[in-house]
Amino acid sequence: MEQGDQGDQGAKDAVVLLSGGLDSMVVAGFARAAGYRINALTIDYNQRHRRELEAAREVASHIGVARHVILPLDLRAFGGSALTDDIAVPKDGLGEGIPVTYVPARNLVFLSLTLAWAEAIGAQDIFIGVNALDYSGYPDCRPEFIEAFAKVANLATKVGSEGGAFRIHAPLQHLGKDQIAREASRLGLDAGLTWSCYDPTPEGLACGECDSCRLRLDGFRRAGLVDPLHYAAGH
Repeated sequence: MEQGDQGDQGAKDAVVLLSGGLDSMVVAGFARAAGYRINALTIDYNQRHRRELEAAREVASHIGVARHVILPLDLRAFGGSALTDDIAVPKDGLGEGIPVTYVPARNLVFLSLTLAWAEAIGAQDIFIGVNALDYSGYPDCRPEFIEAFAKVANLATKVGSEGGAFRIHAPLQHLGKDQIAREASRLGLDAGLTWSCYDPTPEGLACGECDSCRLRLDGFRRAGLVDPLHYAAGH
């Protein structure tokens, strides 16, 4: 599924991995502010929090992307995560170790697809909103992973073999959620369009209790900002 137009003809193309969450919106905002023509890729992996796909569409429109591809990839066929299997989403706060909301190799898979599209359209800049401070401890959010993937990208592609180079931009890696919330405000982005919750209520509200909700709420609180997302009662 694809939507959009050709955008700014003179700008350099970048591919942004756009989940519909706060971090991906802010990283798209960074790319826009840097003058890139944005090609947004959203993966529909049959995640339980499918509300984020609607958010991705709204964010893509808000940012003004040139193209937005929503690519189906049913990871429920693999399972192994509370986001793609019949496993309860934890609601008791961040604990030790990697939580069950980790989707096996998700960012590796998603970045590989982002790289493939970038090479196909002649873009050499890829943006991803991974964060290694206020996050759930997923191994594929670490700076070491991003650095390693950049090397692989240039080994595995025609562009790299012919002397070109892909650049993987992860500008949020070392920012706290409070800083990311402030960046959204500074860039004039509407955080109310984004979606973070892993386990929406039957009424379509954010639960306020999963790891992702807790991190987001705490970030806005520390930033001294009001989170415009609608939460279940008590949050």
